[in-house]
This record gives sequence, structure tokens and C-alpha cells, in this order.
Amino acid sequence: MSAQHKSRSFGQAAAAYESGRPGYPPEAVAWLLDPVREPGRALRVADVGAGTGKLTRTVVELGADVVAVDPDADMLATLRENARGVPTFVGTAEQLPLPDSGLDAVVMGQAWHWVDVEAASRETARVLRSGGVLGLIWNIRDDAVDWVRRLTEAMGGSNAEVLLATTGPRVAEPYESLEHREWRWERRITLPQLRDLVVSRSDIITADAERRAAIDAAVDGVLASVPGLADGGSVALPYVTHAFRARRP
Repeated sequence: MSAQHKSRSFGQAAAAYESGRPGYPPEAVAWLLDPVREPGRALRVADVGAGTGKLTRTVVELGADVVAVDPDADMLATLRENARGVPTFVGTAEQLPLPDSGLDAVVMGQAWHWVDVEAASRETARVLRSGGVLGLIWNIRDDAVDWVRRLTEAMGGSNAEVLLATTGPRVAEPYESLEHREWRWERRITLPQLRDLVVSRSDIITADAERRAAIDAAVDGVLASVPGLADGGSVALPYVTHAFRARRP
């Protein structure tokens, strides 16, 4: 199955994605936008690959004027319920329904690993003003914690996790390089939310019945061993947030 097909499968699990996936640390998102901040002026930002609006909401809370772009209309429908008033458009990083040079920043959460890097670099630069920012951000579970490592083994590594653990993201012309920072934090999460986290992953959404049953059984074995999850309890799920930014010349 192609990466493009997998990247457009999330709408089948939009509710699980909204429940199971974490938001983004405001300080990490603020760092993405800091190079283009100007006193007294709201930033013009596009959240591309916006999904259900996890990143969109944080950008709005930081005072920016935001539009949301995603290839999946079902994901955008969920976003409109959670980020009311944000304009939404169907599109991709390689083909944005936005005018030239109109934005201060393009941000992408859990999304750049799906793109054609050369085409997406050209297209995001087209819609940015001179000096604008391309901001890329990922939440990755911290596998230094034993039960989290075992959960990742049960689910299998995602495209994003493999990318961040190996080469890291890259950009192409006209961008020259990426700055990188990390933030470590925890999210309190319940057993139903953990199950939603699992079923929101593209490899699981697109798995056949046999593969899905095997993953479910392995995940159940891990979750049964985690103290505090029974009877409506919650557990701290640790994350490392990786943020990258590049400037348009």
C-alpha cells in the first residue's frame, strides 16, 4: 500500500484520532513561529495536514489567524467541530489552494513524513512571504519508559517514529537547513484513550483483519500490565516533541 494512500486513511478513524492523539506543547509551537512575530500584528498561518485540528488550536491560542488544509474531508469536518471559525480547505503540501506570498508561516504536525519533499518544499515556499517560516513538529512517545517501549513494539514503529530515529526530516530548495529543538513532557491518558491512540495509526487503520487481531492482542497484553489504568484510572504517557523550522529566503 502506498504512503499516499495511508496518509489519506485517517478520516476513517477521525474520532479515535481526536481522542487518542495528544496536542502540542505551546512553547514548542511558539518556537516555530518566533522568527516571524511582529509586535501588534497577528500572524497569518496555514496548518497543512491539519487533521482534526490538534496543532491548529494551539496556533489559534497563540494569537495567529489560521487556515487549515488537509487532504481528507472527514478530518476537516472534525476539525471544524473543534476549532470553530477556522477556514478549511482540501489540499496537500504539494498542491495548496492558497495565494502566492500570503503567509507568515506554514506549520505541519505529524505530516511532513508523508510528503514529496522537493514538491512540498517548492509549494510551501510559494505561499510564504520572504522570510516566512516552515515549521514541522512531531510528538513521539518516549520509549525510554519500559511499558511505552513495549507498547511501541506491540504496535510497530510508525513512519514518523522511524524518520525521527534515523535520518530526521529534510527540506529542499529554496530552504537551506532546519533548526531543531526538543521538549519532553507527559500527558495523562486513560485506557479508552490509549486504545484510540492505537487505532488512529495508519498502519492499523489499513491492516487486514488477521493483522489487526494480532496487533490488538499484543497491545492488550501490554496495557493489562500498566498499573493505574483499571477502573477508569489514567497513566502518564511521556512524549518527546521534536520541532524543526526553516526560513524562506
